[in-house]
Amino acid sequence: MDKESSAGVQSEALSHIEEREKLVIEARKFNLMSHVFMRVALRDKKACQYVLRILTGIPDLVVKAVRTEYRVSEITSHDVVLDVLAEDGNGKIYNIEIQRTDTVDHARRVRLHGAMIDSEYLEKGKPYADLPDLFIIYISETDLWKAGFTTYLVKKYFENTDIPYDDGQHIMYVNAAINDGTKTANLMQYFKTADPDDMNHGDLSKRIHWLKCEEGGYQEMCEISEKIFKEGQIEGELKKAKSTAMRLADMGLATEKIAEAVEVSTSTVKQWLDNRVATAR
Repeated sequence: MDKESSAGVQSEALSHIEEREKLVIEARKFNLMSHVFMRVALRDKKACQYVLRILTGIPDLVVKAVRTEYRVSEITSHDVVLDVLAEDGNGKIYNIEIQRTDTVDHARRVRLHGAMIDSEYLEKGKPYADLPDLFIIYISETDLWKAGFTTYLVKKYFENTDIPYDDGQHIMYVNAAINDGTKTANLMQYFKTADPDDMNHGDLSKRIHWLKCEEGGYQEMCEISEKIFKEGQIEGELKKAKSTAMRLADMGLATEKIAEAVEVSTSTVKQWLDNRVATAR
């Protein structure tokens, strides 16, 4: 290889390194409301344990195992990719989800998650008593239920009684919009900043500081930056497809033909169009 070609290769390599550095710098600005960043932060057992202790109010909860981006697949139904799935020392299961859009049917999404997780944790032939308690914690940027609380616990009772209906599933909606002065609200304010210099949140703060400020966290930040970049590309393509779908709908094209044209599912196009109608009302 001649000197000119060698210099060109070095220049390209340097450009790639510089581009990666820029992505890492951008990734360090992300907070825990980004599900990509949260997944990486909470794959650390101690950080995940800190978060779960505050959200559940169980001060001695011990996380035995944690998985992030856990895919639950069924042959005849939707795949579900869980942000965080953890198990404690008593075999109880915890699913933490970040949701940043208000257009989803949240209650049914939670219902699907619960069903998919249950199907993973009850082996064929095992008694129903072996199904572990499941805690689904659904974190949003906005107050989805608009009643002015940080935390909403779903309680089940038999009609006209105060007798609880205990099926082992516990659902909690938490938002970062309302600060009601509770420990959970304080944690949610930290989720919005993920400030590496704020060391008031125990093992979670240590994890964030390590990821954003210490040399050892660099490789994980590279992973975050690449995923966020790819995610941004996908979101951009989806927005473009949605815009095209709306124009085709205005031209009178059938939903199935629109889906074929923009290369997304018919159900997705239908949801876009239904949301537009609902917003216009």
